[in-house]
Amino acid sequence: MIFSQTDLQTLCHLAEQAGEQIMDVYRHGGQTWQKDDASPLTEADLRADRVIRQGLEQHFPNVFILSEESTSANPQTHATFFLVDPLDGTKEFLKRNDEFTVNIALVHQGRPIAGVVLAPARDELFYASQTLGAWKRDATSLRAICTSPATAPSPLRVIGSRSHGTQALDAWLQRLATPHHFLAAGSSLKFCRIAEGLADVYPRFGPTSQWDTAAAQAVLEAAGGVVTDLNAHPLRYGLDHPILNPHFVAAASRDLLTHIHHHP
Repeated sequence: MIFSQTDLQTLCHLAEQAGEQIMDVYRHGGQTWQKDDASPLTEADLRADRVIRQGLEQHFPNVFILSEESTSANPQTHATFFLVDPLDGTKEFLKRNDEFTVNIALVHQGRPIAGVVLAPARDELFYASQTLGAWKRDATSLRAICTSPATAPSPLRVIGSRSHGTQALDAWLQRLATPHHFLAAGSSLKFCRIAEGLADVYPRFGPTSQWDTAAAQAVLEAAGGVVTDLNAHPLRYGLDHPILNPHFVAAASRDLLTHIHHHP
């Protein structure tokens, strides 16, 4: 599938429009509700979702949209569709720690082939496609990004969740043969820190949904990284897949992932 530079910039623009809605609520307040699964839902989630959905329907009228907050009419199996999390890290948003993101991904035949991750409170925008590479734009610069090349960095920079520490993660860290230190980050920024070379590996043993990971996986893979389940199979997406992802490991390279797995 051909996805042009113009198409990618359209996704960036929609993410930024959503970010403006989120920051308006962040600064001035808004309503908060609780979903059936007890997770929080804010006015910012809904306003961002509306902006993104309207924009995608205008610019890509025939492409199905699966968002955390809404779904296109007539759901069916589509080889190509958008996966959207209008506000990833709602808990981070409510804690006011700035580490929440807007995620927009284009999935084609199970793979995220383009993605945009915006951290509006941090003024950081990551965007990528399979053919155009990975980029980061912030308040001062625009630059191509790539993962750190070391096959066996020491210490290994392990990044993980501020909000979802688990016993499985602790056990995984204890099995590492190489020295390491742990970095905490929120939302899909964990993938992006690996993509820009600031971390090496992100093991995830807690629940995530397809819309939490697809955009950032597109960024990381375009920057040279890899995301696999615990059996070393690439993390895949689809309307016929469970919404919840399997546990996974994201890493700066396949060589690094192999090195980690062969040194339990």
